[in-house]
Order: sequence, then C-alpha cells, then structure tokens
Amino acid sequence: MPGMVLFGRRWAIASDDLVFPGVFELLLRVLWWVGILMLYLMHRGKLDCPGGVLLSSYLIVLLVLLAIIIGTVSAIVCVSMKGTICNPGPRKSMSKLLYVRLALFLPEMVWASLGAAWIADGIQCDRTVGNGIIATVVVSWLIIASTVLTILIVFDPLGGKAAPGAPLGPQPLDSRESSQLLSGLRTAATGVWETRVRLLCCCIGRDDHTRVAFSSTAELFSTYFSDTDLVPSDIAAGLALLHQQQDHARSPPEPTEVVTHSPGPFQEADLDAELENCHHYMQFAAAAYGWPLYVYRNPFTGLCRVGGDCCRCRTTDYDLVGGDQLNCHFSSILQTTGLQHRDFIHISFHDKVYELPFLVALDHRKESVVVAIRGTMSLQDILTDLSAESEPLDIECEAQDCWAHKGISQAARYVYRRLVNDGILSQAFSIAPEYRLVVVGHSLGAGAAALLALMLKSPYPQVRCYAFSPPRGLLSKSLYEYSKTFIVSLVLGKDVIPRLSVTNLEDLKRRILRVIAHCNKPKYKILLRGCWYELFGGSPEDLPTELDGGDLTQPLLGEHSLLVHGSPAYSFSSESPLESPTKYPPLYPPGRIIHLEEEGTSGSCSCSPAARYTVRWAHESEFSRILIGPKMLTDHMPDILMRVLDHVVSDRAACVSCPAQGGSSVDQA
Repeated sequence: MPGMVLFGRRWAIASDDLVFPGVFELLLRVLWWVGILMLYLMHRGKLDCPGGVLLSSYLIVLLVLLAIIIGTVSAIVCVSMKGTICNPGPRKSMSKLLYVRLALFLPEMVWASLGAAWIADGIQCDRTVGNGIIATVVVSWLIIASTVLTILIVFDPLGGKAAPGAPLGPQPLDSRESSQLLSGLRTAATGVWETRVRLLCCCIGRDDHTRVAFSSTAELFSTYFSDTDLVPSDIAAGLALLHQQQDHARSPPEPTEVVTHSPGPFQEADLDAELENCHHYMQFAAAAYGWPLYVYRNPFTGLCRVGGDCCRCRTTDYDLVGGDQLNCHFSSILQTTGLQHRDFIHISFHDKVYELPFLVALDHRKESVVVAIRGTMSLQDILTDLSAESEPLDIECEAQDCWAHKGISQAARYVYRRLVNDGILSQAFSIAPEYRLVVVGHSLGAGAAALLALMLKSPYPQVRCYAFSPPRGLLSKSLYEYSKTFIVSLVLGKDVIPRLSVTNLEDLKRRILRVIAHCNKPKYKILLRGCWYELFGGSPEDLPTELDGGDLTQPLLGEHSLLVHGSPAYSFSSESPLESPTKYPPLYPPGRIIHLEEEGTSGSCSCSPAARYTVRWAHESEFSRILIGPKMLTDHMPDILMRVLDHVVSDRAACVSCPAQGGSSVDQA
C-alpha cells in the first residue's frame, strides 16, 4: 500500500509492514517482562540494602511500563494484520497507535537513564539483582538504538513532497497540476538518487565519466521509482505472487513471434558446432575475471595454484603482455585457459567507469585471435551497467537506426581504441596473420564484446562474437537483426540479465502493481507463503489472488492508488510490455541465441542430484519478460554456466545416437 504518513510526511514503510518487527519486539518484551517479574518476586526480600526502596520502585514502575508497551505493540501487530495491501481501511487506526508507541519511548528513555545513573553510583545490593538491573538498562538502550536506526532506514527524503494536501482521488491525465507535480517529484528524486549513488560510490574518483555515470544512474532510478507509491515490502510481496502465478501457468505464454520466426534449417544444423564453440570460448570469458573467479571455482586448491605467483616478479614472462601488475591474475588466466604465457598479446586489468579490463590471446586450437572482456566485478562496472540511456552507434553497416546501451557502448569504444590505436590487434595478426578474430565476454563483458564486434566488422569481416549471458537492453532492432550473421549468445535457464532492460523493468513494475491490486490476502501471509514456497516448494494452485485470467479494461482502485497518473507506466493494457520513455527505447539482445533450458523446474530450490537441460535455438521474444524464480540470479553466475556447459557438451558428444534436432535434452549429473 502507499507509505504511511506520520508527522506530516511520507515514510518508506506501510501500515501492514509492522507484523514481523512487532512480533519480534513483542517476544523480546514478554521475555523481558517475565524475567523482571521473576527477579522481583524471587529477590524482593533482599532489597533491604541502602537504596533498596528506590530499587524496588524502579522494578515496579518498569514492570508497569513494559506491560503498557506490550499491550500497545500487541495492538499494533493485530491492526497491521488486517486488510490487504490495497485495502488499508481496517488499519486506519495505525497512525494513532504509532504515536502512542513513540510517546512511550520518552518514559522508557528516562527510566533507562535513571537505571544507568543508579548503576554508575555503584550497586550495594544483592549481586543477582544488580546484574538484572544492568541487563535491563542494556536491553532498554539496545531497543532504543534499534528504533532510531529503523527510523533512519525508513526515512524518505522525498516524503515531504507527499505530505497531506496531495490529492487522493484520481486526477485527469491531462491535468497541468498533475504534470507539474510529477515533474517536480522526478527532479527532486533525481537529486536524491544522485546523492545516494555518490555516497555509495564515495571511494570512486570524480572524473568526467564518473560524474556522467552518476547522473545517468540517478535519472534511471528516479524514472523507474518516482511514478509509484510502493514500499520495498510491496515489491517483495509482488515478486512472490508473480513467481507463484508464473508457476501456476506452468510456462509463460509464448509470443506469436516465436512461431513465425522459428529457426531455419541452417541454424538447426550448426547448433552442435556453435555449442562446442561456446564451451571452448567460455574459458576465455571466465579467464578475464582473473584470480577472484578462479579461487571461487576452486576454493580448496585455487589459492595454492595461484598463490606462488602473487608475490613473484616474472618480468621475463611478461615480455609480450602489456597492461598493469598482473601477478595472481596472470597465473589464474594461464590455469583457466591452458595456454602458455607466450600466447598472450595483451592483458589489462585497468578498471574505471566505461573502461573495462580485457585480454588478447592467440588460441592455436581454434586458430583465432581472442579478445575477452571482463564482466561486472566492481562499483565502476555497476555504474557502467546502469548508464542505460540509448545513444547512436557510429559503425559502417547497412543497418538503419543504430542505437545501443550508452554505458556498454562507451566501454566497447574504449576497448576498440586500445586494440586499434595501440596496435594490439596489429601485433597479434603480425604473429598469426591467418587466424580469425573472435570476441567473447560474459554479462557486461558480453554486451561490450557484441558492440565491439559490430565496430570491428568492417576492418575484420571474419570477426565472430560469443556473448555469454548478455544483457537484453543492448541493441536497436535493426542492429539485432544485423548481428545474427556473426554473433551467438548463450543464455542459461531463467537468467535475469538476458531479460533485463528498461522496457522489461517497466513491464515487471506494471505486473507487480496488477497482482498486488488483485490480492485478497494480507501482506504478512503472502510473504510467509512466498518464503515457504521458495524454500520447500508446494502447489501454486493455492495462489492467494482473485485473478480470473481475464484482461482488464480499466485499472482497479488499488492500481489507481499505487500509480502516479501521467507516468509512462500508467497504462490500461494488461499483459503487453509497456512502452518506455523516449530516452529508453526498446532494445534487444545480440545475435542468435542458444538457450539452455532446465526441464521440470519447480517453484523451489531443487535438491535433485541431476538436472535435465534442453538445448535449442531461441528467439529474442522469448526473453521479453522477466521470469521470477530462485535461479534467476544463480543461472547468471559464470561458474554455474561453465559447469552446465561442461555437462551438456560432454553428454551430447556421448549421445551418438541422438538425432540432429534443434532442441534436445541432456542430463547434468
């Protein structure tokens, strides 16, 4: 529901968010009250010491104060359990209860201060009583400190903009006041988000690229969050409901484009060859991450294998390798790729905003010059990811309307300048002129590799690119079609990154609004059910919503209350992806897509020792919606992708009797 309004401003917490913290505090307070009562009853005969009357009065007043607080917290919990996310009516008394609860902190602080002063004067009564008083004072101040911390966390810097006086009812979409209010909110939100990003990235330098990235990131967040009145727990509940709804449907409805754009025969024929190429070049994409990924993949032996080179100076080994101090990185790269040090032309781990680490090596097995670009591993890389505006891509090709993700495009241009202007590629091809150029990368590195391949297509017509788990919001439609001839993308399962774009995030937000507006259960039950479902599974048939499967022609009252009118996301269409703002047009993933899809997945984390995967060519429209699930993040991890690729390729090679089909199944042991 919309955030609560207390003391004339909005807070980032709803009236139905107090069930779990209230129950926790209630349990703590009851145990505390019982302990104080037992202490008083068992030791009241020993309170005849100096100051014993004052101590006895202190304990009695504390018991009464705790009883009042317990009663107030119980009322808060009971009221917070009422209603639904979009039906706060039964919780209208919550603000008064919170005012009472906050007022009770004043006598509690006074009593805790008196207890602390009494302890400071020295305790001359029974030691057990003295220790009990000390524990009481400590617990009191811990609760007060945790309350202050909670207030700081739920404080909304923009809350004053939503103070009472804002219109509660629906406003005309063409209202000048509504548009001005929305514009003012977004401007203020951009400033707040930029301050937050600067604080989070305080250790990063302040060059021009960094300042531009701060502004781009702040504008993206303000654009996405400023047109809804949701608190974080609403989003968590919406994701839990969407996951169950998704599993209830067994599989998302396939777009009609999937049928009309089915893979051609040539795609079916070379699936095995391209899958084997992906398996081979994934080693280079993983090597670009350096020693952290290698040690993570080999937790018991990794440090031993690379540790000897971390502090060793081997300048003779680095004659052909430019860049920075490599040490542990170079050793892990050698271990991952299986190449010799003389096979590397250039390795750089220089890392700044819009400037990614990369390596260039000679792959004699495939007779190729490999350029591998690292994926996201630092705050600078995250800022590059979040610079999500579109900008024109200046390349020589027949495609029209060449647009690309700004941050990734800037990173690709940096690598391009290093490769061409510094003569790195010239040096590589002077050693092996008959080799072909292959560009690879994972995640952010996959997006940069795809754009770099587009830039290098004219001077190197035979260039190939293998993009592992690339972001969806990368290329314009024309560039996506053009890239199919020389770029292959690989996606594992429900990986969220190949489905991640501003357009898809807007669609996800709209789906969250719709599902929580239809929900007929209180939020705490949704969250409990969602946690149980993620951990232990269950039947999604018990989906706690009133959805009837039909399309909405008008938004519900709940959606009116959660969505700011006039925003780009305010649309009455039910299931189609939302139209993005002009600055964030729809973008697409690169090249042809190989999808490794797990069969028979449930809503829970599978404990089965074997997983079965289907390998097939997929159309980009199959990734036009973000899927919710426990593996949406783990399927993106490079070590998981490498493990699955190992099993899939080995099983397909062993299955000599399998027919050559576009989609086949293999077991992962």
